[in-house]
Amino acid sequence: MRILICGDVNARSGRESVNKYLPELKSKLSIDFVMLNVDNAAGGFGVNKEIANAFFAAGANVLTGGNHVFDQNGAIGLLESEKRLLRPFNMPISTPGRGVCEAVANNGKKVVVIHLLGQKDMPCTANDPFEAMNQLLSKYKLGQTADAIIVDFHAELTSEKNALGHFLDGRVSAVVGTHTHIPTADERILEYGTAFQTDIGMCGDYDSIIGMKKETAVEMFSKNYVKTKLTSASGEATFCGLLVDLDDKSGLAKIVKFIKLGGKLSQSIT
Repeated sequence: MRILICGDVNARSGRESVNKYLPELKSKLSIDFVMLNVDNAAGGFGVNKEIANAFFAAGANVLTGGNHVFDQNGAIGLLESEKRLLRPFNMPISTPGRGVCEAVANNGKKVVVIHLLGQKDMPCTANDPFEAMNQLLSKYKLGQTADAIIVDFHAELTSEKNALGHFLDGRVSAVVGTHTHIPTADERILEYGTAFQTDIGMCGDYDSIIGMKKETAVEMFSKNYVKTKLTSASGEATFCGLLVDLDDKSGLAKIVKFIKLGGKLSQSIT
């Protein structure tokens, strides 16, 4: 099975890059399953129904959020009604929505997507992601009750993301970090067969400061006595995603390749 996991879609330019590249990539590379992080898709803050539906139409199977997933009006209703849109699983139990999705890939295989939030230096509260995964993996067994298990870990610290990757190595198909919007150059297969990348970056304008206009972001840091409202950058976006080939029997990774298309970053494609 071949899966594509796309980085945080940031604002209009990020959405345009998904619409431009995703359908072509699905066809050209015979991709069976697409996962897309949409935590910043609507003007940099959350996602709405119209945007979510456009991503599904472009070829996404499951959407994940993060700390901004509740920012838009109507977010609670959308999260409760749309099973393919996830908020982090390890948020308090009373939180609306769900953090796990059992989906069917284009080739008929069962894919379990799990969305988690980091505990360190994040603006909202989450429970222990390690314990949360132990609970879930008592139900989902890779290669037995699931053909693939993919984890989106929306977290700030590279060390926390690395720790979760090694903690889950051999028990899930892939662990990818999201949230920082900066792609790390460490895509690889871990010792026991799990695909991993500390952060897969964003689908957004990199002539910016993590997707926000440079001028306002610089002012926020250089003149911290001034209250600054950040606004999304609108230049051409770079589409970023991790392509993973899985073994059909074990569900573990065989090949990983990082994709960058368009915009300011150096280009890479399979």
